[in-house]
Amino acid sequence: MADTTVTRAQLSEAVYQEVGLSRNESADLVESVLREIGDALARGEMVKISSFGSFQVRSKGRRIGRNPKTGEEVPILPRQVLVFRPSHVLKNRINDGPAVQAER
Repeated sequence: MADTTVTRAQLSEAVYQEVGLSRNESADLVESVLREIGDALARGEMVKISSFGSFQVRSKGRRIGRNPKTGEEVPILPRQVLVFRPSHVLKNRINDGPAVQAER
């Protein structure tokens, strides 16, 4: 697996290079898209990006877990979790991409 991380700055730079907006406009565009995704998820909406995947907030109920060190039962409180499901297009791209081909 790769040890690198894509940052907001790198996304903004990629938009700048590809689209030709100014660097400030590119950064604003990336921020706007990320903010809209986050706001939609906070409202409980699903975010579906074609050929990429979908993000959804799911509720998990209260349950009993175990402390792995002591084995003691511990209650786990209800919470919401963010789930990402990649599209088949993205899955295929990851599994058939150049990095995978180089390893084979």
